[in-house]
Amino acid sequence: MAETDTALVIRARDGDRAAFEELVRRTSRLVFARLFLDTGNAHRAEDLLQETLLLAFRSLRKLENPAQFRPWLLTIAHNAVIDAARRDTRQKRAGMSSANGTSESLGTVPAGGLSPEDAAERAELRQSVLSVLRSMPEEYRLPLTMRYITGADYDTISEQLGLTNGSLRGLLHRGLKMLKDRLPPELKN
Repeated sequence: MAETDTALVIRARDGDRAAFEELVRRTSRLVFARLFLDTGNAHRAEDLLQETLLLAFRSLRKLENPAQFRPWLLTIAHNAVIDAARRDTRQKRAGMSSANGTSESLGTVPAGGLSPEDAAERAELRQSVLSVLRSMPEEYRLPLTMRYITGADYDTISEQLGLTNGSLRGLLHRGLKMLKDRLPPELKN
């Protein structure tokens, strides 16, 4: 029988690194999906995921209720997004457009393979779909992101969101229908 998150949190608070690693394994896709929805950028979401997990590890002893680990972790992730946005704003005001000082235009040059027009069209399409996805209710947004953007399987999503397989399939079905209904006509193909 798999150990509960609460038991793992208690062990991790007592210094058991293996318990924290198991918590990371169980929750990383959920946190990544949340961060991806907030940022719209997979690389940025990965960086913020690492920052979130490091902050969680360092402050795990402050978690008063081990049963509330997942909401606590998502709160840390949300705060990491806000902090990163503030840092970016400060850096832009200081004359830098990114953390490493490279110009914004260099960060948007597409990698080989796509023409600039195709890359721009793909980026526009991606932003349109993300915009619609962000406007959807949370109960549909996270399962859809985990399934179709991060590629998580049904068992992983069910475990991380605390849903039965049937409930998850129903949410995904209704969520996809809602997503299709909300997409602009030119994107429905």
